[in-house]
Amino acid sequence: MNNNQTFLDKLRQRGYRITPQREMIVNAIAHSDRHMTAEGIFDAIHPRSKALNLTTIYRTLDLLVDVGLVSRADLGNGRTMYTSDQHGPHLHLVCRQCGCVTDAGPTLLAAIDDQLQASFGFDADLQHVCISGLCKFCQTPS
Repeated sequence: MNNNQTFLDKLRQRGYRITPQREMIVNAIAHSDRHMTAEGIFDAIHPRSKALNLTTIYRTLDLLVDVGLVSRADLGNGRTMYTSDQHGPHLHLVCRQCGCVTDAGPTLLAAIDDQLQASFGFDADLQHVCISGLCKFCQTPS
């Protein structure tokens, strides 16, 4: 079963209607191999359907995040990215000066999760995490 059908089945099982607009949005994000913005989803769908607007996309993305099919991350400067849960847990290091985004391995997340469990008994949602700071190039004095 493909990601698109899996997403739609999970929404139906939870009692949500599958409108043509929702199906187009689910299709766009389920088949993407990268992170997408709401605007990027709109740009991908709009040439095929004029019956879609950004408000519908944001509402559908909020729904997909709420039911755990998509994760959302703020990469700073108003860049909110969405990705399918099929990507698995991942970590982004975002430079607050130049905006560079570096992907870090999921093993770091596992270590953080273990420490949070051991120290606080806290079960963190670490599916899609962004940590802001300064990259090695921006740390270098001019």
